[in-house]
Amino acid sequence: MSAGGAGREARIGALAERAREERAAFDPPENPDERALSYLREGLWPVLAVYIEARSNGGRLSRAEHDAIEDALNEWLELYALCYGVGIDAQFSVRETAELFVETHHLRDTAQLLTHVPDRR
Repeated sequence: MSAGGAGREARIGALAERAREERAAFDPPENPDERALSYLREGLWPVLAVYIEARSNGGRLSRAEHDAIEDALNEWLELYALCYGVGIDAQFSVRETAELFVETHHLRDTAQLLTHVPDRR
C-alpha cells in the first residue's frame, strides 16, 4: 500500500472510531439543529472529503476502505437523525451521498434528502 493509501486508511479508521464513540456517548441534545450540524461538519464532511479526494486523484478505495468509509458514513447519518429523535438504519452508499452533495453543495440538504429527517418545512 502506498503512503497515501496508508494515510487514507488511518483517516477512515479515525472517522469510524469517532462515530462509534459519539454513538456510545449519545444523549438527546437540547438543541437538535446545532448538534446535527456538528455531526455533519465533524463526521459527514470529512468522510465525503476522503472519498472525493480519492476519486479526484484517480485512485480507488480498496474493498476494506470502501466498506469502512460506508460504515462511518452511515453511522454519522444515524447520529444526525437521532438528534431529531428519529432512529434509522442507514444503508446509503458513499457514492450516492457524494453525488448528492456535489449536486446540492450543502451538507444539511444532503443529509435531509437522504434520511428525510427532519421533515421538510
